[in-house]
Amino acid sequence: MARETVVLVTASGEIKIDTEIAGTSEEKALGLMFRTYLPDTQGMLFAYDKPLEITMWMRNTYIPLDMVFIKPDGTIHRIEARTEPLSEAIIASKGDVLAVLELAGGAAERFGLKPGDKVRHRFFKN
Repeated sequence: MARETVVLVTASGEIKIDTEIAGTSEEKALGLMFRTYLPDTQGMLFAYDKPLEITMWMRNTYIPLDMVFIKPDGTIHRIEARTEPLSEAIIASKGDVLAVLELAGGAAERFGLKPGDKVRHRFFKN
């Protein structure tokens, strides 16, 4: 997968995340499955062609993740924190978004990241 930098813009400053880009349907289906570790400074970005209700799950994902749902302008819509490993429960964006950034479980809280904050990357109009 391609790697690019995503910048999280929080009240306490900017945080750079080394991000794998899940661009193809195969890469999106695999996601972070089978990983046993993810540092706070790394993540995976799932971007779509147009805004839509996005659903995810944790099948074959061994570590908890924070799922950051992002609107087309780069605004964080919502965060599903510390998702349950190996769960097949559906995690929904609860609104139309353009992308999901997956981070290590608890990273969003450690960064002070919250809905309304911004994400800068070429995918977003910001």
